[in-house]
Amino acid sequence: MLGLTRWWRRRLLEQARTRLDPEIWTDLWRDLPLLEGLDAGEAAALQDLTLLFLHGKAIEEAQGARLTQRMRLLLALQACLPILRLGLDWYAGWYAVIVYPDEFAPERAWIDDDGVAWTSREPLSGEAWEQGPVILSWADVEAGMGRDGYNVVIHELAHKLDLRDGAANGCPPLRRGMSHGTWAEDFGTAFHDLSRRLDAGEDTPLDPYAATSPAEFFAVCSEAFFELPHLLASEYPDVYGQLRELYRQDPIRRLPPASPARSTQRRIALP
Repeated sequence: MLGLTRWWRRRLLEQARTRLDPEIWTDLWRDLPLLEGLDAGEAAALQDLTLLFLHGKAIEEAQGARLTQRMRLLLALQACLPILRLGLDWYAGWYAVIVYPDEFAPERAWIDDDGVAWTSREPLSGEAWEQGPVILSWADVEAGMGRDGYNVVIHELAHKLDLRDGAANGCPPLRRGMSHGTWAEDFGTAFHDLSRRLDAGEDTPLDPYAATSPAEFFAVCSEAFFELPHLLASEYPDVYGQLRELYRQDPIRRLPPASPARSTQRRIALP
């Protein structure tokens, strides 16, 4: 894991555990229903990943944000759930999570087809940079702790996985034995179906933000996979199957059905 020897990893974990009240894990599990049903071995592995994540990634406070130990653990638990069976090496190459107290508005500059320079400031709740930080609004992290399909932490960490090969295109580097062609077919079919349903004014199984681009579709589907697996598997079973192979997890086996959010306003972007 991130180049740590087994001995050094064990030492780090022992030191980290001594600084924590063991009862804190019970409280954290209660606050994160998406962790329901993990067995004892999975829970212990996720706790270890969380402590190693907090050791290897700087959690930086911005614009007056004040993060308690509990808040840092809540954030890291959600960040580590997608890599529970993959390992921290899947998050290699970047080193910081920047947390704002609420939405943030980075300045964007671009030149249009007529050569005119423009700037804008659009409020966001999350952002992920290739080889750079993950940026989060704590208000949105907190709002996403229920199982309703909105989870800004999982969304942005899914972008980080997607960016491992340098391209935010909705197809992260796949595990050995997975087919890029089958992935593209399954995700492409579902993406076009969601877009068609939105164009027709129909109700959609996923947040409409998923239709913004293939990269956002993958990130939103990852949120649904961990929070609303029954819904995702019912509407897009091939996508669910691909994510089950990628993440090496099957949340349907441990989670009861839940209902999606209907009014979440997405403020998430890739730079």
